[in-house]
Amino acid sequence: MKQAVIYWSGTGNTQEMATAIAEGMGEGTELYSVDAFTGNVADYDKLAFGCSAMGDEVLEEGEFEPFFAAAEGSLSGKKVALFGSYGWGDGQWMRDWKERTEKAGAKLMDDGLMINGAPDAEGKEQCKTFGANFAAF
Repeated sequence: MKQAVIYWSGTGNTQEMATAIAEGMGEGTELYSVDAFTGNVADYDKLAFGCSAMGDEVLEEGEFEPFFAAAEGSLSGKKVALFGSYGWGDGQWMRDWKERTEKAGAKLMDDGLMINGAPDAEGKEQCKTFGANFAAF
């Protein structure tokens, strides 16, 4: 089973989440910032995507949005989990992202994991649990 965590982080909050999620997913999980990912999402069985909310509750538009838009065509039948940090709003970016992912035919684990700001010790444990649940999904 090939699995990866691919994320974009502007302040480091989503990166902290990604690291804890990858740890929870277990040994062999590949961890990439979106700008360092050179593989093909079609080669993976499970993909956890992370991106913080930007602007008017949208995915980061310079790197992550183009990457995810290109990946959508390869998500059908894949097991996918979504996560990210935010600083305002009510999670509309995650609801929109979830809908897009489901329309792409992915098997989505749940509604996604959102953490307001930087993950504290409890938030990091939530991330590890989220990763472990995704590994078992």
